[in-house]
Amino acid sequence: MGLYFTSINSGSNGNCYYVGNQDEAVLIDVGLTCKEVEKRMMRLGLSIHKVKAVFISHEHSDHIKGLSVFAKKYNLPVYISTPTLKSSKLLLNEGVTYPIGHTQSFNIGNLKVLAFSKFHDAADPYSFTVEYNGIRVGVFTDIGAVCDRLINQFRTCHAAFLESNYCTQMLANGNYPYFLKRRITSGHGHLSNTQALELFQNHKPEFMSHLLLSHLSKDNNDPLLVEELFKKVAGNTLIKVASRYEETELYYVGQETSGFKTYEFNPYSHQANQLNLF
Repeated sequence: MGLYFTSINSGSNGNCYYVGNQDEAVLIDVGLTCKEVEKRMMRLGLSIHKVKAVFISHEHSDHIKGLSVFAKKYNLPVYISTPTLKSSKLLLNEGVTYPIGHTQSFNIGNLKVLAFSKFHDAADPYSFTVEYNGIRVGVFTDIGAVCDRLINQFRTCHAAFLESNYCTQMLANGNYPYFLKRRITSGHGHLSNTQALELFQNHKPEFMSHLLLSHLSKDNNDPLLVEELFKKVAGNTLIKVASRYEETELYYVGQETSGFKTYEFNPYSHQANQLNLF
């Protein structure tokens, strides 16, 4: 038994990541509307009732836009740092809202979620890993710089969502105003293709089977370029770009996985368990 994972959406227009086992799951961020999350999970054959908690990385709108409606509709606990909640100005159900802190771990059923701080221009931003049965998936996006915390966690992951936000040349030659270019490259903005590739090349564990390149800039990057860059050095790791327009496939990683494997889900075979959405 291992973990299933997918990007519901990844980009400045909205971010939402699903990680779970056969019976329970968590969402990292809800940056799409509730209705859109429901629609995309239904297309994947995923039951929303398997989602047991939501973890929030930071307060930017592309990470929390649908959170209030989604959490209230399904009465879900939300794990969010106190400074992030204050900055978000969201009204959440206090009875099921829980603070998070650096290197704090949480048990959500049989899932273990670890939060750790990162560099980003937000009140109190976090990255996460989700673990089950010795298998770990990391969600590492909206990061201004690679630090020891990120390296240490990346080395433990069997699969990861990793930001590869911009091509340095495209950003430098593009039409963004100077202040925005400076923000992106400041060390508290986003990871470039070069920074992400260096992390992958230097610290990828041999057992990492999947890497989903995430939060690509619409204006300052090229998905085909990014995928090709990483595939050249990927070895047996499956490389995919997480789309800003649609959900990715549902992937699976487990102790029985050798090389890489895409989870091929047939919803018609699992309707009783998987498609009971409402």
